[in-house]
Amino acid sequence: MTDDELVALADAWSEAIVSDDADRIGAFMADDWVIVSWSGVTGREDFLSYVRSGALGNTRMEGVGERRVRVYGDTAVLTVRVVSTAQYGGEDIDADEWTTDVFVRREGRWLCALTHITPVS
Repeated sequence: MTDDELVALADAWSEAIVSDDADRIGAFMADDWVIVSWSGVTGREDFLSYVRSGALGNTRMEGVGERRVRVYGDTAVLTVRVVSTAQYGGEDIDADEWTTDVFVRREGRWLCALTHITPVS
């Protein structure tokens, strides 16, 4: 995978997240995907159930600045600053975070296995 292809994949995944379509989002995730954030570790099925129920929604995700892309064989790492607007539990949340996604190639497809977000200080 080239750097440009990984960036395009990440952009498509961001578009899926903003669509609030759990099936579309899930198509980008490995079965064992987790997100690590200020609130702890959340697995794929819990995350997607929040989206399906309407408890979690996103209206904006924008990469800010340059993206750092590294490909290591069947693993790729993308780090970028992201500003986003989400709704969680009925509250609006504006976030400015450093996001790292780890993609793995499985059966010829690139899937995200890990997302880690850290607030920009």
